[in-house]
Amino acid sequence: MTNPIELLLSRYGEIPFDGKIPWNDFLSTILSHRSVRSYLSDPLPPLTLELLVAAAQSAATSANLQSWSVVAIEDQQRKEELSRLAGGQTHIKEAPLFLVWLADLARVARVADSRGLSHDALDYLELLIKAIVDASIAAQNATLAAESLGLGTGYIGAIRKSTQEVATLLNLPPLVFPVFGLCVGYPNPEVKTAIKPRLPQSAVLYRETYKLGEQDEAIAHYNNIIKNFYTEQIMNVAGDWSQHSAERIATLEYLKGCKYLREVLNNLGFNLL
Repeated sequence: MTNPIELLLSRYGEIPFDGKIPWNDFLSTILSHRSVRSYLSDPLPPLTLELLVAAAQSAATSANLQSWSVVAIEDQQRKEELSRLAGGQTHIKEAPLFLVWLADLARVARVADSRGLSHDALDYLELLIKAIVDASIAAQNATLAAESLGLGTGYIGAIRKSTQEVATLLNLPPLVFPVFGLCVGYPNPEVKTAIKPRLPQSAVLYRETYKLGEQDEAIAHYNNIIKNFYTEQIMNVAGDWSQHSAERIATLEYLKGCKYLREVLNNLGFNLL
């Protein structure tokens, strides 16, 4: 079992709280998470994919609609195309398995059609939000299961920059939206990946009511922590978290193809009201 103090120190860049900490191996897995961007080509053991899906299906699902699906990509040519569509992220084609997680309302629409019922509610944003939340919770269950088996993972939100092309490549029917991808494989031991510090809990944890103005001190403190992390990891990153975050939302350039997402969703059959 990994020392909880060491893991908390890595996760926050400092010891976030004192006292006796309840602990187990699963918490070690959770707090050890880091995004892996370099993989060995080694294949996964038999039935690994099926076990990850079982873990995903063990997640909570709103109203038991189970409004998500996942496409498993192992074909090298298809992975290379997805890598291109996601902006050239090479770890997509390196990983032996790439999972595309889907908000899937096509299944329940088909069920309604088979029973002779309408599905007017699917035109409203709430049902798409439910499906996106379902897919996200399911994917995180699969991620934790993979990491508990010694595998590495990396989420790829950049597939939404080319949503229409991804939908075509994967033969997605109307009412199915590719939310994000997930690389799964054995981390390359020659590429060390450190645990990146997160914001202090005082910036994200509130008791009883939300207090936006009280975040400023915590964020300023975090800016120093993340700059020290970049220096320690010999990462050529200028500025701090506040600067990076502000620059990303300053213009539409950061969104790239995602700025057309509403139009693409309409093309995918989501006539949102």
